Amino acid sequence: MGTTVRNLFWEARTRLLRVLTAENGMSTAEYAIGTIAAAAFGAVLYTVVTGDSIVNALTKIIDKALKTPVK
Repeated sequence: MGTTVRNLFWEARTRLLRVLTAENGMSTAEYAIGTIAAAAFGAVLYTVVTGDSIVNALTKIIDKALKTPVK
């Protein structure tokens, strides 16, 4: 009888430790945070690239390259 109680105790302890140390869902949370960060970075990059100063600078660079004489 003492052995059965001892086994039940160790089994309950093992199950409790598994529940407390389980990392289920961690990768899902990490993917969610990574996706949000990537979307925010994309939004900032889109805003910067479509701004007037960037478009004007790229246009000037392309115009200068096209007007350069070939030797």
